[in-house]
Amino acid sequence: MREKTTDLTKGNVSSVILAFFFPMLFTNILQQIYNVVDTAIVGKGLGDAQLAAVGNMSSVTFLIFGFAMGLSNGFSVIIAQKFGAKEYPDLRRSIAATLELAGAIAVLLTTLSILFLPDILRVMQTNPAILKDSLRYGTVMFGGLIVTLSYNVCAGILRALGDSKTPFTAIIISSILNLSMDCLFIFVLKTGVEGAAIATVIAQVVSTLICVRSLRKIPFIRLRKEDFIHCQGFYKTLIANGLPMAVMNSITAVGCVVVQYFVNGMGVIYTSAYSVCSRFLNLFMQPACVAGFAMSSFTSQNYGAKEYKRILEGFKVCWMIAMVTFVVLGTLMVCIPGQLASIMISGEESIALVKEFLPRCGVFIFIVDSLFVIRSGVQGMGYPTIPMLSGIAEMILRISMIVVFVSSVGFVATAYAEIAAWTGAFVMNLASFLYHLYQVMKKEKSDGMYPQKTNTGYKEVLCCQEVHTS
Repeated sequence: MREKTTDLTKGNVSSVILAFFFPMLFTNILQQIYNVVDTAIVGKGLGDAQLAAVGNMSSVTFLIFGFAMGLSNGFSVIIAQKFGAKEYPDLRRSIAATLELAGAIAVLLTTLSILFLPDILRVMQTNPAILKDSLRYGTVMFGGLIVTLSYNVCAGILRALGDSKTPFTAIIISSILNLSMDCLFIFVLKTGVEGAAIATVIAQVVSTLICVRSLRKIPFIRLRKEDFIHCQGFYKTLIANGLPMAVMNSITAVGCVVVQYFVNGMGVIYTSAYSVCSRFLNLFMQPACVAGFAMSSFTSQNYGAKEYKRILEGFKVCWMIAMVTFVVLGTLMVCIPGQLASIMISGEESIALVKEFLPRCGVFIFIVDSLFVIRSGVQGMGYPTIPMLSGIAEMILRISMIVVFVSSVGFVATAYAEIAAWTGAFVMNLASFLYHLYQVMKKEKSDGMYPQKTNTGYKEVLCCQEVHTS
């Protein structure tokens, strides 16, 4: 059986990152295309009201799923660092601890989310016309949260080990299955909005099994009984890195929930339009988001291997990827917002609202594209505190903008809220990234000598000589 790991601490930086990036890009594009098609199936097959019910749940699911995914992403940083350092016993124990913590968290979050979902929907001013459908959809999605978390944990471990191809394969298969079942449940069995949720959960079971199968083929991470016995020492490290990332996601989601509260208060038409705007915004941010995932894995492995200069080189490559996608996708948001909106909704009033939102965000989407890369670099070095605080800043800015401007400019205030949140978080993470990278490189130089690779192996080079000749 062939293992599918990749050592990101060796080889040409651009080639290594691009080879790692593209499978992840295709994975996320497929996921987002599925989301768009799924939205179109719900909107065209069930109607705008049911679409509003599903869209109304997006900020709530981001609140819960974002917390779970933040934890798993934080855990995978530690795993990648151990892999980069080639500390295989600690690598296995960190994976064992990840599995135990993820299981406990999944049970807790599932229980709490289902229990409090009705109250959350009412607090959000959910329109009575869509409340029942939102509740039905959300209950199924949260009931399958353990499956969602299982996939993200397994995919996160694979990415930490440099395998971005297996999650891509898993998403191809699960997306085809998901869309097929969407059509079956909605058009044939007439199950309503919960049919779309059931299809999603079943497809995620399949994608999880594919990732598990691949993980079992990697010899040096095959877990033993003693790995679970001695893994408790990693609980603190994993939680210290994962919890801030989880809190960051959830705090950001709280701001989105508040925005959804104001949108819901405007009426179902506005809720439908905002759902479409969110879908396209998420879709067009994906390439930069994936560049951030690549940056995280690349940074984590090289940080563990003490290859600090490669981190800066990797940042340049990932940031260039983000800027290229900004030029292409930002242009689409500015130039053809109406055509994009008509893919998912039919109402002229809703389409007009989308045409107000997308161009404004399209002009400034380069900010959040850059944010994804820089924040991932900070997290990959094992410093999650500033990203967490930037999540708080995002929440404050998003809420402040919607509160101040919604009464005067109406729906377009949602776009201003996004732009302000992106800008505040970007500035904070940029400062943190530059500071921490400077500190680790300064520490490297203060040691006096460090190993440098040559064609014949390693040689010891004085730091001052390296700086002078580079």
